[in-house]
Amino acid sequence: MNNPGASAAAVTVLVVCTGNICRSAMAEQLGRAYLQEALGERAGDIRVVSAGTQAVVGSAMHPDSALVLSGFGARAENFRAQQLTDALPAQADLILTMTRSHRREVLARAPRALARTFTVREAAGLLAVLDGGSGSAVVGENFGHRVRSLVAALGGARSRRQGGAEDDVPDPIRQPIEVHEQVAELIVESLLPLLSRIVSLHESLD
Repeated sequence: MNNPGASAAAVTVLVVCTGNICRSAMAEQLGRAYLQEALGERAGDIRVVSAGTQAVVGSAMHPDSALVLSGFGARAENFRAQQLTDALPAQADLILTMTRSHRREVLARAPRALARTFTVREAAGLLAVLDGGSGSAVVGENFGHRVRSLVAALGGARSRRQGGAEDDVPDPIRQPIEVHEQVAELIVESLLPLLSRIVSLHESLD
């Protein structure tokens, strides 16, 4: 699913789960809604796309996830699930998976994407590590270069953070709607700080 109006200079954030109808679907639509609010007509400069390792290809978002999504001010209309392909990780500047297992599946397809691939909660934790220490300066003459510099800094901070089961976002499929809401909250608290930092790199070039 491509953001309409994305520019040729857009950076791409790929979000991955299993079926691409709950977790990564919510992340894609929540991310797009946030970017539309933050950047308006320039929102297409940051593409958020999603895919599933075993996608229910062509399906709409799970109705419970769609209902929860509306409570966060985002919309599920026009969403359709797609399968993770080899090309998607190759084209992404940042890859965020819902679990460590999904991260392994992405890397089995695209081993060279290791430095760009994190669980979404891992990446948020690494961003906090960077913010809490001296970190690495984000440099670059254009937006794409600065985003790639940030992603490299996240990768470089891995040795300073202990990962584990808490880095996974649980699967809400076949669970009560309250679980879909809890999952959406986890996604919001992890994804939006990352997108906010990326937006700040865009605005710093204005």
